[in-house]
Amino acid sequence: MLIPRLQNLPRDARDTLFLLAVIGLILLPQVPNLPWWCSMLAAIVLLWRGTLAVQAKPLPGKWWRAALLAITLVATYSTHRTLLGRDAGVTLIVILLALKTLELRARRDAFVVFFLGFFTMLTNFFYSQSLMTAFAMLLALLGLLTALVNAHMPVGKPPLAQAARTAGWMALLGAPIMLVLFMLFPRMAPLWGTPSDAMAGRTGLSNTMRVGTIAELALDEGIAARIRFDGDRVPPRAALYFRGPVLSRFDGREWTALPPFSRGSIPPSLRVRGEVSSYEVTLEPTNRAWLLTLDATADKPNLSGYEIFGTPELQWIATRPISDLVRYRAKSFTQFQSGPLRRTAGLQPYVELPPGSNPRTVALAAQMRRDPALAGASSQAFVQAALQRLRTGGYSYTLEPGLYGDDTADQFWFDIKAGFCEHIASAFVVLMRALDIPARIVTGYQGGEVNNVDNYWVLRNSDAHAWAEVWQEGAGWVRVDPTGAISPDRVGQFRRLAPQPGLLAGAMEAMNPTLSQTLRATWEAVNNGWNQWILNYTQSRQLDLLKNIGFEAPSLQDLVVVLLALMVAASLLGAAWTLWERSQHDPWLRLLGQARARLKQAGIDVPEATPPRQMAARLDERFGSGAQAARDWLIRLEAQRYAKSPGDALSALRAEFRRLSWPR
Repeated sequence: MLIPRLQNLPRDARDTLFLLAVIGLILLPQVPNLPWWCSMLAAIVLLWRGTLAVQAKPLPGKWWRAALLAITLVATYSTHRTLLGRDAGVTLIVILLALKTLELRARRDAFVVFFLGFFTMLTNFFYSQSLMTAFAMLLALLGLLTALVNAHMPVGKPPLAQAARTAGWMALLGAPIMLVLFMLFPRMAPLWGTPSDAMAGRTGLSNTMRVGTIAELALDEGIAARIRFDGDRVPPRAALYFRGPVLSRFDGREWTALPPFSRGSIPPSLRVRGEVSSYEVTLEPTNRAWLLTLDATADKPNLSGYEIFGTPELQWIATRPISDLVRYRAKSFTQFQSGPLRRTAGLQPYVELPPGSNPRTVALAAQMRRDPALAGASSQAFVQAALQRLRTGGYSYTLEPGLYGDDTADQFWFDIKAGFCEHIASAFVVLMRALDIPARIVTGYQGGEVNNVDNYWVLRNSDAHAWAEVWQEGAGWVRVDPTGAISPDRVGQFRRLAPQPGLLAGAMEAMNPTLSQTLRATWEAVNNGWNQWILNYTQSRQLDLLKNIGFEAPSLQDLVVVLLALMVAASLLGAAWTLWERSQHDPWLRLLGQARARLKQAGIDVPEATPPRQMAARLDERFGSGAQAARDWLIRLEAQRYAKSPGDALSALRAEFRRLSWPR
């Protein structure tokens, strides 16, 4: 059996294997964020070190370690093109932690590994601050504390369970301090960002849309945002369009956004009607500057710590990327119009097409213009004609359309006739522009689902969507969702294409679909609570806490004052505890220690375990009759220790000690 063998190992081997296991737990969540060679090298080094410990073989020499370090530096620079920054720094710290175990000979080396492990543990939060990451790092913290406590027990072979209990008590006693610091330590701007965007090939949002370069789209069920509507005023499902980047510039293959305030841009001229919907958005980190709001939002969302401005295309943008989980409030109208009512020069960018691109779509537009049924028709009539073509022309909505060529609109309208929302919206807008009708693409999220556990409306990356806005005379910009013409279920009832579940999830869903959905909703609700109360505990919420305890207009200075006051109070309580604890120690031993200190002043240094009778003998040898009073006092002190009824003799001895003249 493995466990008995581990228990029978020498202490050095056992402790080393335990420490290596803790290091492995620290590094395991980093594997998806590290270069493949880094994870492989760290694993090889840890296994190598474990084998050396079990077989009691000598550790490799310094030339081996120097060679591995040199290989690490070269590989890190080749991968990241730098040795500085977050990604390169994490790569180096992981390898250095693994390599340090190869010179784990003395307690001093172990302490270096412990504190390097604490630092490496924190780097996991550079990439993820999820509940699972926090739980894994809590286990790693307890493991490192256990190893640290164990290292301070050098005698014998104490069980690891004993060190683990001590480590648990240390963590428990430190929890109140951690809680106070979490609640009151001033929140600063983030010192680093999140990983770069990696949306290619998966559902989600980006600042650009390159059509036709992805042959197969994988549905990402990760959560993009959570919405909580005030009261029962949830808009109809068909109106749930959450606006993200607006793409208006087309180079023949890729759609990009216009500069926020380009020359000649026209104001949004938003006109709203109907009931307002008030809601709160919890937006996951996007590393982008745009905010997600329900179409359309007239007033600036309330986001603490960020400066927000609106664009002429009804988009709300922050002055810096959203690199952390944020929460903000907004008010929106699902019934609205925007843009000019009459055609102006500012609409010209929305009819531009690259010269020579998509010639068959341009020819289709010319054919529609010559159609007698559409002669002199309004732009609305051409929109309906294009939608009718989508409904009846054999087009399909799929996540596996295959690769497109250069003229993506031509291939969609005449050849492939299949695609996901970006193909459909792009081809539709190109046709509108070929008809000289201003049009643009709006990306965002459409649909979502309600979590019945916490009643939050959940938007997933698989809800990412692209639709069109067409300008019409007398109405301005009007939303048109061409995907709904091909697949009404995708827009109206939100029956989106579902990804294939994993083996375990598929088995659970097959056995009990209701249980599977309940467990998923419960876990997401727990995660949402973590996000709301822990990750989204901002400076504004800190100041709200001060308001609740009596501050009328709290500031950052008030926050610091409260924190310092609590620190001083905690220090005074700690001092009081120390005094009380000292008073509870054995008063006889404390009096004996004071006598030992007096002997040391007299030039007689005795060990702590020396009894009073031997101390008296040392006094007699050194000073003879000159130390008679002190020698007699020590004899009475020893007798008091073993007296059947000590009474108040110790108090008398203590008073006599203060008056006693010790020889020098």
